[in-house]
Amino acid sequence: MQDIDYQGIKFSKFHGAGNDFVMINAINTQVVLTDEEVKEICDRRTGVGADGLIMVLPSEKYDFRMKYYNCDGHESTFCGNGGRCIAAFAVEERLAPQHLEYEAIDGVHKALVTKNSDNEYMVSVTMRDIDDYDLNDERLIVNTGSPHYVMRVQNLKTFDVRKHGAEIRNDKRISKDGINVDFMEIIHNQYHIRTFERGVEDETLACGTGVTASAVAAALWYGGDNIDIRTTLATLNVRFKKEGNSFKNVVLSGPAMHVFDGFYIFAK
Repeated sequence: MQDIDYQGIKFSKFHGAGNDFVMINAINTQVVLTDEEVKEICDRRTGVGADGLIMVLPSEKYDFRMKYYNCDGHESTFCGNGGRCIAAFAVEERLAPQHLEYEAIDGVHKALVTKNSDNEYMVSVTMRDIDDYDLNDERLIVNTGSPHYVMRVQNLKTFDVRKHGAEIRNDKRISKDGINVDFMEIIHNQYHIRTFERGVEDETLACGTGVTASAVAAALWYGGDNIDIRTTLATLNVRFKKEGNSFKNVVLSGPAMHVFDGFYIFAK
């Protein structure tokens, strides 16, 4: 029998409101993964299973640098829940203090990590200022670190998110590079959303940049500066300071859960 050469990689799995990620500590060890390897790890049938993979990399000026991949294997724009989970992971790995700063593809983010139990954290992370958006009575197009299309709908619980999300995500008239799509409804005086994510090409249980985009939409349509958004599994909070048509000091807060640790082996 021919010997098999195994190459393995240590990881942790976290989720933020059901938005799940594979975390890799690459501060002291160089980790290079191909797009296909990232896709393999994230596969829900034959891999670990995740919406994305995040590496913690060294930074010259800040506590670390975040590198995010969607589960399709491609490096992507900022992920809000991933940005919260990676902060909790960094604190747990003793790579950063409770109050921390890190680099991401869209700039520098500050985070505050509070431990609730052995495997659960509450994490707040700063988001980018929002100065530019396209709004009408039915939808908002805005970049909150990733591009989002927020649409008001009825009967959200039975709404075909996959069908209508894919249509909008792939509409080149809206975005030539594709866009994430959030469907929002007010139910019992609370904002509820469901999100279709590009790169995952399906509905996810939550989306941090989508929650932020939906909070901006809610503020523009209904008012407010401290807004709770209910996703499938949890409620996330977005607060900000409104200055004219701009949103400043935007902070996304919510739970982050350490699910398990593992060692992923590639067979060659």
